[in-house]
Amino acid sequence: MKIVASALTALFLGVAAAHAAEPAQVKTVGSEQVYTDSHGMTLYTFDKDAAGKSNCDGDCAAKWPPFQANASAKAEGNWTLVKRSDGAMMWAFKGKPLYTYAGDKKAGEMSGDGVGGNWHAAKAG
Repeated sequence: MKIVASALTALFLGVAAAHAAEPAQVKTVGSEQVYTDSHGMTLYTFDKDAAGKSNCDGDCAAKWPPFQANASAKAEGNWTLVKRSDGAMMWAFKGKPLYTYAGDKKAGEMSGDGVGGNWHAAKAG
């Protein structure tokens, strides 16, 4: 019985740690499964970013706010951190920095998908 209890405790802690590590949520928007922030706002990638580097600053960042990471954030698995030119940290998934879109006014909107041919909803999976 002690072994079973220990195994269940280890499993629970492992699942809790894995769940806590993901900074985004998976939501179904239309027919797509996409990543969203904690407010349900769709996250996007930018084709002009290099792996691990954001190329969206100034006016671009005003329209496409970076998905910011707090000071205690830790990279894990496919979730990494990117240091921006202003020194702020932001989240990336599989090396691609993530952003929200100022044109999305409420949770569940995905109006930034395809903008300029360079912006894409971050698909889950």
